[in-house]
Amino acid sequence: MSLSSSCSRALLGLFCLHLTAQGKFTALDHISPKASDKAQGRAVVELLKRLIGNRSTEFIVSVNRSLSNDSLDVCELRSTRNNKVVATGSSGVALASGIYNYLKYFCSCHVSWSGDQLDLPSPLPRLSGVQRISSPHRFRYYQNVCTFSYSTVWWDWPRWEREIDWMALNGINLPLAFTGQEALWQEVYRALGLNQSEIEEFFCGPAFLAWNRMGNMFKFGGPLPQSWHINQLNLQFRILERMRSFGMTPVLPAFSGNIPKGILRLYPAANATRLGPWSHFNCSFSCSYMLDPRDPLFLQIGSLYLSQVVKQFGTDHIYNTDTFNEMNPPSSDPTYLSAVSRSVFASMTAVDPQAIWLMQGWLFFSDAAFWKSAQIQALLHGVPLGRMIVLDLFAETEPIFSYTESFYGQPFIWCMLHNFGGNNGFFGTVESINSGPFKALHFPNSTLVGLGMSPEGIEQNPVMYELMSELAWRKEPVNLSKWVSLYAIRRYGSTNEKVTTAWVCLFASVYNCTVPHYRNHNHSPLVRRPSFHMNADLWYDRADLFKAWKLMVEVAPSLMTKETFRYDLVDVTRQVLQVLTTSYYQDIIKAFQTQKLPDLLTAGGVLIHDLLPELSSLLNSDRNFLLGTWLESAQSLALDEREAQLYDMNARNQLTLWGPSGEILDYASKEWGGLMEDYYAQRWGLFVHMLVECLDSGRPFKQDTFNQAVFQVEKGFIYNRRKYPTEPQGDTYNIAHRIFLKYYPQALKRL
Repeated sequence: MSLSSSCSRALLGLFCLHLTAQGKFTALDHISPKASDKAQGRAVVELLKRLIGNRSTEFIVSVNRSLSNDSLDVCELRSTRNNKVVATGSSGVALASGIYNYLKYFCSCHVSWSGDQLDLPSPLPRLSGVQRISSPHRFRYYQNVCTFSYSTVWWDWPRWEREIDWMALNGINLPLAFTGQEALWQEVYRALGLNQSEIEEFFCGPAFLAWNRMGNMFKFGGPLPQSWHINQLNLQFRILERMRSFGMTPVLPAFSGNIPKGILRLYPAANATRLGPWSHFNCSFSCSYMLDPRDPLFLQIGSLYLSQVVKQFGTDHIYNTDTFNEMNPPSSDPTYLSAVSRSVFASMTAVDPQAIWLMQGWLFFSDAAFWKSAQIQALLHGVPLGRMIVLDLFAETEPIFSYTESFYGQPFIWCMLHNFGGNNGFFGTVESINSGPFKALHFPNSTLVGLGMSPEGIEQNPVMYELMSELAWRKEPVNLSKWVSLYAIRRYGSTNEKVTTAWVCLFASVYNCTVPHYRNHNHSPLVRRPSFHMNADLWYDRADLFKAWKLMVEVAPSLMTKETFRYDLVDVTRQVLQVLTTSYYQDIIKAFQTQKLPDLLTAGGVLIHDLLPELSSLLNSDRNFLLGTWLESAQSLALDEREAQLYDMNARNQLTLWGPSGEILDYASKEWGGLMEDYYAQRWGLFVHMLVECLDSGRPFKQDTFNQAVFQVEKGFIYNRRKYPTEPQGDTYNIAHRIFLKYYPQALKRL
């Protein structure tokens, strides 16, 4: 590169940095709601009807985009003489967020994945003067490319409608909208000349599409039925229409270079690389073909696809694609990497001259050995500054902005990843998320343009998502113990001191992981294939968890009518039994190693014949913890028995083996009724049985022999075709209370 061109690039960088110091990138000015103010106002009226029924008439709502003079969202609320609340927002999202803020802090109400608490006072509490809430962040991003496989894969429209309402209430204005893209890819591949079998060999099954889209794998879990394409396409039309009606900017998919093998039959001279195996998969399902972005064919395919996307879905000008996700590029030469990103971006601007590329920054963390400063800068600077937004995907634990000078001038969004694989299990980094966004905002020459939530799987730990979404409307960190005390009050509609204390305990311990570089993957022995080398580490003091459990059980009789409380009682008891499983596992190993058969029989017997069955009963008593619901949702999308079997296999495999032979075993583990008794408990039973046999006969325990035997159990679960309950069974309080009386003394002894 010549000296003059490098100088001009540096000057351009300084110019853009100057712009962002004022909180603005002019390259993003054209990103604005497509729906009219009236349409956005109507969308919020309909949301309120769905949320609070007839009480919605007590809110007089409108959208007026001129309320904001700098593209940052604002909402103003005031009371009328006849106790109505007048709310005006600069967008539908701002309006919904402002109303939810009022519902939370003036009416002690709460909306979550695991139930709502909407006992609205009558009349509505009065506001003195004008209540104004505003966000210092242009964008509030939501979802992860993996969420569409781990969580939303089987959703119908009512579930999507509920989620989009939740997004609006929580201030999300930049959601990922990835549903239905394979239907368009199929049309593109047909237009290029691929036959149907070549297309079917490429797409993965529904539960694995995320990794097909990222170029990690193909074929596994497929083929996708035509009914799938039609269903998902219709769903996407409704999703986009609703998101836009609130003034959101849906992020649409673009081309990353991942191609079916059949393309090489049609274009034998194409410059494509066959990648190596991904994540223990062999080349039957991985070793994807990646088209070099510098090949003219890349521009042709990328433009053809994005033209289809824009034609079918419309556009809000922001597109996501991820090159090199968990795969090393063929060259580390900065010139090559710049050329790659330049070409990817060119395939977007050829169709939409106003395109903005949104990219997950995960690759810089997951392949840190490859992505040094020169390589990161080269990839980012292949795109004009301000025309790419980087998601600092795991910023609560591994912030990238801090050692890349704010992504070398490209705008970025500080994200909380929080959850891997959609695992159950308490986890949080409350101190980190309470301080991190503000550090990013005040970082020298910060290019921060938003905050985000990017979990791989949702519908767990609702408290973390409420806190994180609220921080996007705060000017400074919150007082965590005060915040969580108010959370407890509105979650249950009760000012009971015991539940407040329980939540303060949880926030100070299990929700406050401060271990450097900690990745929240549920590694509890409970949900892992048993062995002698299982991770028993905890980042928190179990005494805090046990104290919170005791307090929750004590107040339970008065709060069991609240779905939110029932869920939390199940969840905290589940967490305790997860911890106790680890203790019994350690007893089992110790008894085997010291050759004490009675001790082994005692510890193994309690775990297999009491603790795990009790946990199973507990989970089966709450609708939020049922395997049957997941499987029924999957099968409900099928048109015939063959499709039903395919979807059932996808749904079961993802939770367990994650591949034909356990390639990513237990990654997406779930503590659900049905799964507990027919999968986890079966494995533990076999493990203890084998250890007893070994002690009895004087033979050593061989892990390989156990693995072969337990694989049959795991595979058997995937194909057992058993129906599991979709309605809760048993009385949650009675079960939880029985477990408490039995295991609380045990828990204290083990501290």
